[in-house]
Amino acid sequence: MANKKFDALMKTLTKEKVAVIHAAFEGAPTTVAFVEVDKTLTDRMKMEAAFVKTNSINDAWWNNEGVTPMFGGETCRSTSVGDMVLIGTKKYKFVGTEELVWEEV
Repeated sequence: MANKKFDALMKTLTKEKVAVIHAAFEGAPTTVAFVEVDKTLTDRMKMEAAFVKTNSINDAWWNNEGVTPMFGGETCRSTSVGDMVLIGTKKYKFVGTEELVWEEV
């Protein structure tokens, strides 16, 4: 039992959760997932990790490790241009696909 508590404590020191918000095609922005990322990454790297983990590539994205799905229903589309990621109190909108381009909103 002590190891589980220690592991949980260590995880809070090294990981954080960012929110993925779908807004591109919805009537109102909706949080669809929390994605666990390494705290030491830059915001851009955290956004890119959240983007990749909320896109269905080999499996439905909500089955990806480190993803907590927050959507209602059985399925949810992949993250797309016009969607956002919330990191702490900063919200970024995904605006381009040539390179993953984000702007703070």
